Amino acid sequence: MKILSIQSAVAYGHVGNSAAVFPLQRIGVEVLPVYTVNFSNHTGYGAWRGPLIAPDDVREVITGIQERGVLPEIDVVLSGYQGGEGIADVILDAVSRVKAANPDAVYACDPVMGNAKSGCFVAPAIPELLRERVVPAADIITPNQFELGYLTGTEPDTLESTLASADLARAMGPRTVLVTSVERPDRDPDTIEMLAVDDAGAWIVATPLLPLKANGSGDVTAALFTAHYRETGSAAIALARAVSSVYDLLALTHESGQRELQLVEAQDAYANPRLQFDVRQVR
Repeated sequence: MKILSIQSAVAYGHVGNSAAVFPLQRIGVEVLPVYTVNFSNHTGYGAWRGPLIAPDDVREVITGIQERGVLPEIDVVLSGYQGGEGIADVILDAVSRVKAANPDAVYACDPVMGNAKSGCFVAPAIPELLRERVVPAADIITPNQFELGYLTGTEPDTLESTLASADLARAMGPRTVLVTSVERPDRDPDTIEMLAVDDAGAWIVATPLLPLKANGSGDVTAALFTAHYRETGSAAIALARAVSSVYDLLALTHESGQRELQLVEAQDAYANPRLQFDVRQVR
């Protein structure tokens, strides 16, 4: 499997491609990382250095890849946080080029906008751009519950309303929706859930809620779920593997006391997920 991953990169820590690439490689995926920024660290520190990469320069990198004759071999285009408006056109153009070369390829979009606690933390134009242009072009999307609500104009909280919102998102274009960070009033205390919905059904899984904020964990989740889903065609299997791997990554990070994901230290959790959580079909 080959994945063209168009995301940010940092020298210190793990977000964007700096979070997604290694776990994918560890499960045997060939990754072609294309960077949209090259920062010293993620912006959650409040200070960082390094450049935003101009959309035309990102496009040039993709054109260079195309000139090597690689696009027919690409199985997935993956994108995450979009720092500025111009990068959406580059991503959509890349998706169009890849699908022209390989009609079986899919586009997986993590529509990063914000979360329930922080609200939106992207440029003001990005949420509408994602909703109106990017998400409709995607085959797979991996929003959190807050982002799902924005995309669909709803306020999902219960399992039923989250399923309904996922169906609205699927009606926009993508056939597969992974809802991360699902928090509903009637869930077991001190747990958090993920929900995967596709044409075959819907599945949910609960894990213990760990007391940490882990920048980059969503990037790892989107990457691993997408790769496993592409390999198996099963949302349930992809959900079980991705959740197992990411939970063990977060648990190891929490135990370490470090702020940054212990991405390398947790590598066996990607290659050999323990499958320690029950995935329950809810539709």
